[in-house]
Amino acid sequence: MKVLITGATGLVGTEIVKLYLAKNYTVHYLTTRKTKIVTQNNYKGFYWNPLVGEVDVNCLNGINAIINLAGATISKKWTPKHKVEVRNSRLEPVRLLYQLLSEKIHQVTHFCSASALGIYPSSLTKQYDETETETNSNFLGKVVHEWEQEVDKINDLNITVSKLRIGIVLSKNNGALPQMIKPVKLGFGAAISHGKQLQSWIHIADLAQLFLFVVDQNLEGSYNAVASNPITNLVMTKEIAKQLKKPLWLPNIPNFIMKLMLGEMSALVLESQYLRNDKIKNKSFSFKFDNIEKALQDCLN
Repeated sequence: MKVLITGATGLVGTEIVKLYLAKNYTVHYLTTRKTKIVTQNNYKGFYWNPLVGEVDVNCLNGINAIINLAGATISKKWTPKHKVEVRNSRLEPVRLLYQLLSEKIHQVTHFCSASALGIYPSSLTKQYDETETETNSNFLGKVVHEWEQEVDKINDLNITVSKLRIGIVLSKNNGALPQMIKPVKLGFGAAISHGKQLQSWIHIADLAQLFLFVVDQNLEGSYNAVASNPITNLVMTKEIAKQLKKPLWLPNIPNFIMKLMLGEMSALVLESQYLRNDKIKNKSFSFKFDNIEKALQDCLN
């Protein structure tokens, strides 16, 4: 089997590539940096620039499935310029892939795209599954909604489409966790706001396996890519402190402080989304890290 991956050198993409190569699959990947192009027997890079519609069409040679992870980080201050980058870096790659797949002869039967929990509205009480039709009205919610709409258009090409709505990714190397543990390590850890906001998370190892599972099983539709046990911000903070053997002595950080520091980006830590994963578990996917203690032990020790 041959797979084409966008965003292959990022946090999630790197883990997916490792798994595929361990299974002796052939991986092609698209990159905007020519310096990151390598050519090996089962791992080969191709240049593209979605913002100008440029792509090496040879990337599709022999490809059976595409995993789309392209998108600029949201963990950077949401200036007007960066907000444009966040949106365009998600929409334009999908549009270019649609054009490529519609114009070239290919063997692609599955298109699996990253999505995000930010599509769901913030709620301290509601639990969201994939049947939810209401979307978040904030910047990120609108971007993810548009992103999914572009991805769904690939259905028109008689290709199976799946979308993984990813929660907070826990990894020892990068992503959200290093930022979350930094103040705790320094002895200044504290819950944010009232600490009751619900955080749906997933261990990086489970997320990578989930992408492979969805593609291998040729599953269609949206799936919440989260562990079974979302927790509050307060519990997350306490669990991190417990693993690091650090005290928590500061009062909770008020909303207005986070809004002053982060502006619109404060939604990432102030909003609350409880995502259910019954749909993917009912397809017989098994999580290795399904409780926060085990996940943090693996990431922090």
